[in-house]
Amino acid sequence: MKWEQVRKQYPEQWVLVEAISAYSENSTRYVEELSIISNFSDSTIAWKEYKKLHLAEPSREYYIFHTDHETLDIKEEKFIGVRRRLQ
Repeated sequence: MKWEQVRKQYPEQWVLVEAISAYSENSTRYVEELSIISNFSDSTIAWKEYKKLHLAEPSREYYIFHTDHETLDIKEEKFIGVRRRLQ
């Protein structure tokens, strides 16, 4: 589903989506195709659901957006730090 379709189908909602087709260019992530996981009127509930999904499958590309935004503006940030293994 394209972002324009999501906005029409879920007006004035928070949506939890998975990027199906996306690419990066100049530190910006461009999502071409989305899959709707769920929609919410409250961002707090949306974030709780996002956290559960991300912990279960961190390799998948999940996002939360509000459909009031005409375009998706996703800036990539490079991780600079030390990761430690939990035992």
